[in-house]
Amino acid sequence: MARAAVAGGGAGGAHWWLPWLGLCFWATGAAAARGTDNGETLPESIPSAPGTLPHFIEEPDDAYIIKSNPIALRCKARPAMQIFFKCNGEWVHQNEHVSEESLDESSGLKVREVFINVTRQQVEDFHGPEDYWCQCVAWSHLGTSKSRKASVRIAYLRKNFEQDPQGREVPIEGMIVLHCRPPEGVPAAEVEWLKNEEPIDSEQDENIDTRADHNLIIRQARLSDSGNYTCMAANIVAKRRSLSATVVVYVNGGWSSWTEWSACNVRCGRGWQKRSRTCTNPAPLNGGAFCEGMSVQKITCTSLCPVDGSWEVWSEWSVCSPECEHLRIRECTAPPPRNGGKFCEGLSQESENCTDGLCILDKKPLHEIKPQSIENASDIALYSGLGAAVVAVAVLVIGITLYRRSQSDYGVDVIDSSALTGNSLLLNSSMQPDLTVSRTYSGPICLQDPLDKELMTESSLFNPLSDIKVKVQSSFMVSLGVSERAEYHGKNHSGTFPHGNNRSFSTMHPRNKTPYIQNLSSLPTRTELRTTGVFGHLGGRLVMPNTGVSLLIPHGAILEENSWEIYMSINQGEPSLQSDGSEVLLSPEVTCGPPDMIVTTPFALTIPHCADVSSEHWNIHLKKRTQQGKWEEVMSVEDESTSCYCLLDPFACHVLLDSFGTYALTGEPITDCAVKQLKVAVFGCMSCNSLDYNLRVYCVDNTPCAFQEVVSDERHQGGQLLEEPKLLHFKGNTFSLQISVLDIPPFLWRIKPFTACQEVPFSRVWCSNRQPLHCAFSLERYTPTTTQLSCKICIRQLKGHEQILQVQTSILESERETITFFAQEDSTFPAQTGPKAFKIPYSIRQRICATFDTPNAKGKDWQMLAQKNSINRNLSYFATQSSPSAVILNLWEARHQHDGDLDSLACALEEIGRTHTKLSNITESQLDEADFNYSRQNGL
Repeated sequence: MARAAVAGGGAGGAHWWLPWLGLCFWATGAAAARGTDNGETLPESIPSAPGTLPHFIEEPDDAYIIKSNPIALRCKARPAMQIFFKCNGEWVHQNEHVSEESLDESSGLKVREVFINVTRQQVEDFHGPEDYWCQCVAWSHLGTSKSRKASVRIAYLRKNFEQDPQGREVPIEGMIVLHCRPPEGVPAAEVEWLKNEEPIDSEQDENIDTRADHNLIIRQARLSDSGNYTCMAANIVAKRRSLSATVVVYVNGGWSSWTEWSACNVRCGRGWQKRSRTCTNPAPLNGGAFCEGMSVQKITCTSLCPVDGSWEVWSEWSVCSPECEHLRIRECTAPPPRNGGKFCEGLSQESENCTDGLCILDKKPLHEIKPQSIENASDIALYSGLGAAVVAVAVLVIGITLYRRSQSDYGVDVIDSSALTGNSLLLNSSMQPDLTVSRTYSGPICLQDPLDKELMTESSLFNPLSDIKVKVQSSFMVSLGVSERAEYHGKNHSGTFPHGNNRSFSTMHPRNKTPYIQNLSSLPTRTELRTTGVFGHLGGRLVMPNTGVSLLIPHGAILEENSWEIYMSINQGEPSLQSDGSEVLLSPEVTCGPPDMIVTTPFALTIPHCADVSSEHWNIHLKKRTQQGKWEEVMSVEDESTSCYCLLDPFACHVLLDSFGTYALTGEPITDCAVKQLKVAVFGCMSCNSLDYNLRVYCVDNTPCAFQEVVSDERHQGGQLLEEPKLLHFKGNTFSLQISVLDIPPFLWRIKPFTACQEVPFSRVWCSNRQPLHCAFSLERYTPTTTQLSCKICIRQLKGHEQILQVQTSILESERETITFFAQEDSTFPAQTGPKAFKIPYSIRQRICATFDTPNAKGKDWQMLAQKNSINRNLSYFATQSSPSAVILNLWEARHQHDGDLDSLACALEEIGRTHTKLSNITESQLDEADFNYSRQNGL
């Protein structure tokens, strides 16, 4: 340690020379003598002119170094000639001080403020018995003053909690204590508790106390206290979360009051009567114990047997009366009815003629009077019957006439869609589609000629004609076997499409298509595909055939007694989404509406994409078009959001949304290894010259709708698919694409010079979603007798992937093999409503939701259900839903709309251990019965 040097001076004085500070102070001899004692400290006081000792206005505070950021310590004293810091007993060099001097206007004294910086390295290099500390020393003419010691420590927070809270199951009104010991840290971490990701405010709830040593205490548990609790520890460095603890507040069952005793179970003799009670006061909840004891009590009873009455014998006949009749009677007293017995059946009095018909009444024999009255009675009955028959026949004739008239109206006219839905269909004025075609047909569509038939079988999937109106046979005429031909009308008006039957498989037929192609050449260019369906409270599924685009409306998303006509379309024109910089459009632009429709639970929109999914190489975004036509980002697929949810599968993205609109997926490549999946296909057709044959090779985004557009265009040109399409992985490494024709039979075919290999720039392929990319090759036969063509088409990216298409075909259509290029089940039923639209039966779905929505101490709740279904990200979105399990199942339905793999879902449930239902073993009859029972319960 450097010591102060003392130099002599006049009049017994001396001055202090501090070489480590580069300062010199004058002092009296007495003060100078003290300064030679210890070189590590400055003089206690330096007497001079009259004044006061320095007074610290601001002293250094304890500080923490965060990461590698230095901290500043400051001192301010008055009056002060100099202020210096001493750290760990050593003086800090003058060059490390920053000093500011001012004048106190009230006292006229000098005020000096000094700063120093302390780095992390200085603190780490200090190895003393106590923390790194610093202190200020201030001088004035009268002497020195020292400030408090300020400690400097490196702030940190360990990752692991010393004690995580543990889940508990407690009875209602019981006490809950969740222990939490936060990770070690400097400064000590402060603890905050979260319930279902929401902060707990103990000041607003007197039943909760979070002040006792970081523990959470709930004095009297309530049902609302069930949930997932998390201990959050934080200091100035970081935040740490503990493992979640599931608290289940259960209710043990309690008996209700006894009912009244029932009546004796027998009418006669010894029996029993009972009374009952139910375990509903309260009912057991969340695994609470069922009531102990009997729910039914019985006691014996004895009932008097009822005695039915019986007639006594008839009395003697009375004397003959003036009316030529005599009487006899009997009484119900043998025995009389007792104890509720039945009274005697029959007459208690009987009369008859006592003169054998010889008695005269009103000057006529009695036997002539009674037949007359009988005859009159018979006539009245006859006339009444005839009148009733006439009325019935008239009503029947009128009913048949009205029925035939109504049937004829609906049997030959176009059915208006609004008449089918009645008042229950809420048609919004801003709704996009204006479909005049009927939504349902009561009879089969009859085509008038072979050309119309080809239009429906081959072109309905790719070029639906506009505004089709079909006259259909009435169901009444069909049932009678009358084979009327329906009329088929079409007019050129873009935007509306027929709702006829589509085929599951679209094929290319070998017969000549020249008349058909000429007919389609006059059709306008399509700008979008569109489909619609009417949905109600039961929900359903809307599918765009052969495009990979679908919309799932969950059960209950639409309010009861409401129904909406929902539409969905795909933009096939120039994309309205303009890419910024390196951003690429990865999916079609899909519109669903009406935009102002409100749903009570999120719906699932499935959009195909062409990206080779990898978070290391792609940054994928979901974007939505605003009403002004601009595109704005909804979310990144990897972001955490509670407004919507994106699940990215290898070939499609499933999005949970709560508002309709126009959506698309874009991607920003992070590295050169980002890959777009392209579908490569080769088509061929004869040229105008009978010896030439054209090959067209397409490279389009690997989405069904993009390839559908190619097939549609080739149909217009008469092209035929020659080989099953293949997948090409195209990297974003800026290298171009080469397409070449190889192995052409040398003595049968020839290709024009310098056209066997063509190269496409990288940017043209990378942004191929603007329009289908293709290269054309022209081959020439040497002789007309050559009918077979075999060659290879090589599509390769420089320093990338390569694909070979093997062409082996006949150029004669009659000999060419048909290649299937679409085989999706959704093309048959574009719109499905009600329980049939869902793979999971409604009754089983309800049981799953009731089981997993309830928190469980063992963690077997909706979070594990999500994990078992490969949903491991952004679980906070499901936590905000009223039924997280229902939303997870909706996402499962959207992902498995084609396979409906119920067995995998059953295996996931069995792994969790909460249910042992084998969903895959449910038969079709059981599904139909469940759907029927559900419909009957809901009044359908």
